[in-house]
Amino acid sequence: MEEPKYLTGQLLLAMPGIGDPRFEKAVIAMCSHDDEGALGIGLGRIVPRIGFHELLRQLEIPVGEAPDVAIHLGGPLDPQRGFILHSLDWGGQESVSVAGRWGLTATLDILRAIAEGRGPTRWIAALGYAGWGAGQLEEEMCGNGWFATPGSDELLYDCDVGSRWASAFQSAGIDTRLLTADFGTA
Repeated sequence: MEEPKYLTGQLLLAMPGIGDPRFEKAVIAMCSHDDEGALGIGLGRIVPRIGFHELLRQLEIPVGEAPDVAIHLGGPLDPQRGFILHSLDWGGQESVSVAGRWGLTATLDILRAIAEGRGPTRWIAALGYAGWGAGQLEEEMCGNGWFATPGSDELLYDCDVGSRWASAFQSAGIDTRLLTADFGTA
């Protein structure tokens, strides 16, 4: 089977020894990848000291029926910008379908919908994103920085953030205990 040229709709997993502490054990839901670059939402870490209720209050949106879930650190870029990665049973005017697997919305209408109990059935909130310029991600992939896998909805929505990285590798048939930061050329 041929590897897909682009990684939109897949999970990107940081390899041991990636060399950037911001991405150690990172799990990134790839939302866009083409010749121009790539954008993904990190799902491997939680933003400290702020939950979903606090975020809604800061935006002056009544909490309503929204659960007070953790907010993910989506990536090092634009950390004040919020994103909701969600099931495709909800779509707003600015929602984008990601390879028919999940939706991505970065507008206040989804936050209001969640608070009012009419949002998507499954969702994850994140602040910030990870981004790559043209050819940058491909270069990092060739340098053994990342591993791509299709992943699953369970890994996205149901997996505990602390075990998501190892679980994603396990779902691809890889035992993380056997991974090493050392690599060479043959």
